[in-house]
Amino acid sequence: MHLFYTPDIDPSHPQYFLNEEESKHAIRVLRLEAGSLVQLIDGRGGLYDALIQDPHPKRTILKITAVKTEFDKRNHYLHVAVAPTKNIERLEWFLEKATEIGIDEVSLIIAQRSERKEAKVDRLNKIITAAIKQSLKAYHPVLNEPLTLNQLLDKPFDGQKFIAHCEPGEKYKLKDELSLHGRCLILIGPEGDFAPAEIDKALQSGFKPITLGTSRLRTETAALEACFEVNFLNRL
Repeated sequence: MHLFYTPDIDPSHPQYFLNEEESKHAIRVLRLEAGSLVQLIDGRGGLYDALIQDPHPKRTILKITAVKTEFDKRNHYLHVAVAPTKNIERLEWFLEKATEIGIDEVSLIIAQRSERKEAKVDRLNKIITAAIKQSLKAYHPVLNEPLTLNQLLDKPFDGQKFIAHCEPGEKYKLKDELSLHGRCLILIGPEGDFAPAEIDKALQSGFKPITLGTSRLRTETAALEACFEVNFLNRL
């Protein structure tokens, strides 16, 4: 069944009007007709069953037939703060795969050794939207505008805080430290890792150092590994 992302839908209203872009795709590309069944997701946990009442390439009218709230809601909250990669396609890959696995919030952080200082959030959000549609996720992860590491460290976070880095020193395993069914924030540095002073400041800000294994991982791989571990542990 074809799925559409409809963030402005009102769950109490019996009808919904697809915008022109989605209407054109539904009618011209997918060749949907009156009576065709479709599904909608609102990015806030709502999954809707609907049928096409009036197929029009500029404004297709749908009749809502069923609504599920908090569809496939996970039992934890994961926020990954990651430095944008020099090759933007690697960051796009991470966002796509993390969305499919399960993530709630992503912050793009600029660190001392970052090779990329900016990112087009609008484009990256489109990749996330495509990923929730592909993987049938009713919750749309939040993607924050880029900010410096210091700005992120100064922000309050109600939950556990971890930093993954490659510098020498004591580190813990997520499986031993993670409080299940809770909230956590994990920092992942740039290709050149966090600078020692940045690590020290993070530790002073309440972040606990963790290891993601003995392999030396790319930034996007480390971020996805952290995402996978948190989701896996919370499913046990």
